Amino acid sequence: MEKNCDILIKGGTVFDGSGTPGVAADVAVEGKLITAVGDLADWTAREIVDVAGKAVAPGFIDAHTHDDLAVIEQPELRYKVCQGVTTVVVGNCGLSPAPLGPRQEDIAPFTIFRGKDASPGGAPRYPTFGAYLDGIKHAQPWVHVVTLVGHNTLRAAVMDDLFRPANGDEISAMQAHVEEAMSAGADGFSTGLAYPPGLPAPTEEVIALAEVTASHGGIYCTHMRDEGLGLLDSIDETLDIGRRAKLSVVISHHKCSGKVAWGLSKQTLPRIDEGAKTQEVHFDLYPYTASSTGLMADWVEEAERVMIAGSEPVPEAAGRDLAELAAEWGCTVPEAVERLHPARAIYFKMDEADLERILAHPRCMIGSDGLPGDRHPHPRLWGTFPRVLGRYVRERGVIDLATAVHKMTGLTARVFGLERRGILAPGNIADVVVFDPETVIDRADYENPVRLPDGIERVIIGGEVRYEH
Repeated sequence: MEKNCDILIKGGTVFDGSGTPGVAADVAVEGKLITAVGDLADWTAREIVDVAGKAVAPGFIDAHTHDDLAVIEQPELRYKVCQGVTTVVVGNCGLSPAPLGPRQEDIAPFTIFRGKDASPGGAPRYPTFGAYLDGIKHAQPWVHVVTLVGHNTLRAAVMDDLFRPANGDEISAMQAHVEEAMSAGADGFSTGLAYPPGLPAPTEEVIALAEVTASHGGIYCTHMRDEGLGLLDSIDETLDIGRRAKLSVVISHHKCSGKVAWGLSKQTLPRIDEGAKTQEVHFDLYPYTASSTGLMADWVEEAERVMIAGSEPVPEAAGRDLAELAAEWGCTVPEAVERLHPARAIYFKMDEADLERILAHPRCMIGSDGLPGDRHPHPRLWGTFPRVLGRYVRERGVIDLATAVHKMTGLTARVFGLERRGILAPGNIADVVVFDPETVIDRADYENPVRLPDGIERVIIGGEVRYEH
């Protein structure tokens, strides 16, 4: 008996997101759902798509983003959808647009909320997390959004001085905000303990907030206190928080930062594996050896090179080398930092061997960590997922294609508790990406960071075709 559907994707190799090898199969989409996967030769459809020679996978899930405001201001999220991304996790590194506190946009890392079109009053923030979630619903972004409430934002909401530990009343006030956020629909809690507003917070302060998150079944994601020489101690602290608060942990953008820390992944990964014997712990990674965040003088000192991603007082500095700017201005590098502030920067600090070792680990997910407001963004904003598939699968052979897709889909969906996403199977949401495994590659680079990737052929989100290359 002939069967019908809206979209029939025929003749491709299906990588279902589970990590198993690809198989020749067709995929049927009806409405917002996948209705069948297999040999569908007797099916008809309103639209039949021949994808012979192409790979078919679940929509990619970006495990670590700062698209908090972009999902409202740019709901089509073109720079992510063109990579095959259909779900984003926002609110990372202790930063979320809610709950509203005193204006802090001139303090790193809050400067990431100041985009290229930042108004004098700063970026919008929301009085409650529920108000922020309402803003997302009203904007109707193309992608699905997973939300975290940020520790640094919570501190700004209740403390008159961010550069000290919170007292008992302030912790209680932050706990009330976490309760509101989780009750409204937040998926978890994040910290940015490496940043000036988060660094003074003792472990006990974080645990007190993580316990509220855990009572709602939420997850804990952390930009750890130290990603350099103190990396092992930071992992121990992270595991301790997860264990004592009784919730799953994600280490954000796991890296060995600064030349003095290169090679530490040989120790960090076994340390994480040991913790994983008794608790849930995973981590994400972006496939680049440079990071990007607010411009901070002490971070500049640790980097091999610093490129300016954006500056409010000196917008023409975007894309320029910091040392060259200082020489041009006839000042010291710290003086140049002051002149550029508030600003964001790209820091060249990591080693390729650590990156590949971390990427290959079975607990590693993929997260871009891009900053969408920058005039000259880190290329990870436009290139992360095609780069993994092109450079690290096809060219370098660090992982195979099925494993890469799993790290971008099924694994991430399981870690964040996403129902009916991350696996191509009947009854699941029809988030589907079609790509050419022979040509897929990123085209964004440090000099020209805003470029469409190659090889991403078609992206379907919730049953609607949102991108065709």
